[in-house]
Amino acid sequence: MAILRRPFRIIRDHFRAYLVLNVVIYGACMAGMVVGMMFPDLTESQVTAIREGESADLIRSLTSTPALFALAIFANNLLRAGLLSIVLPSLVVPFSGIVITTLQVFLVGIILAPIDAEATEILLPHSVTLILEFQAYVVLALGAFVLGRNWLRPSSVGAPNRRQGYLRGLREIAGLGALALLLLLVGAVYEAISVSDIIG
Repeated sequence: MAILRRPFRIIRDHFRAYLVLNVVIYGACMAGMVVGMMFPDLTESQVTAIREGESADLIRSLTSTPALFALAIFANNLLRAGLLSIVLPSLVVPFSGIVITTLQVFLVGIILAPIDAEATEILLPHSVTLILEFQAYVVLALGAFVLGRNWLRPSSVGAPNRRQGYLRGLREIAGLGALALLLLLVGAVYEAISVSDIIG
């Protein structure tokens, strides 16, 4: 458990920003659901596009093997949503990963909007997955925030210049990574099992 002490310390040190990011990311999902319920055709078109997409057949084939399905979910969330959407953009443009993730979560809310009984039935078990995965994104977004602040205002952390502030921010993101990985792993396992049960 020692590896998790550091991320919790970072969260404690930046608790106000952590709370704000929770409101922003979970709030974006809720806002997307509201938009989806107001415009159900929009939600239906998004769901249809996913079901008819190129990866739909692959996903259906993986659901018969929960362990492999969980691994695919974990890899997708870690690489696409975590690294490509939050971490890497923030390494180039301060705070950009937070903006990208907020928009993506908003779109997820539209897709999962409970517009009918079937959508509600899917959303209820999937809500646990959303809580876990979104919390991982909040943790990584906190790292992006700390990096951006340290980079633009190095004096706020006692760094002599922006380069040193940037390097300190990188260490903070790395420190938060263990907690994000754990959340994504648990979320992937739960999602694989719940989706397999629904389909089965």
